[in-house]
Amino acid sequence: MGVSLKCQYALRALFELGLRQEGSKWVRLQEVARAQAVPARFLENILNQLRRGGFVESRRGLNGGFRLARQTTSMHIAEIVRFMDGDIYSVDQHQAGVQAVDTVFAALWQQAQAAIEQVYQEKTLQDLLDAQAVQQTVSDYAI
Repeated sequence: MGVSLKCQYALRALFELGLRQEGSKWVRLQEVARAQAVPARFLENILNQLRRGGFVESRRGLNGGFRLARQTTSMHIAEIVRFMDGDIYSVDQHQAGVQAVDTVFAALWQQAQAAIEQVYQEKTLQDLLDAQAVQQTVSDYAI
């Protein structure tokens, strides 16, 4: 039902690349891993999967690394979650042991799925970056 850890790491990696996107700079895997506290070996597989999905670009070599392949305003969270996890939200009716009373819950599960999908579809990677900037500004004034 929830977002997998792999998907969470993918979102965090994209977020970190978004924070460092000035001048289309290439960011080394180790920098992303360190900044987002994601194991580098796991992150390498995730970034390669994101590359195959068209979310990031990569370049080998001394000045290589990863960078976003698209504008942050065009990367909807729903798209990323679906790419990494498949369905955004599902309840396995068969696993729950379908009974007559379970049909009463079907509408509830459908409403929950629609609500989650709407939130993810309305939010882009840029929205998260903007929220971080606001949060950083507020914390700077609190000091």
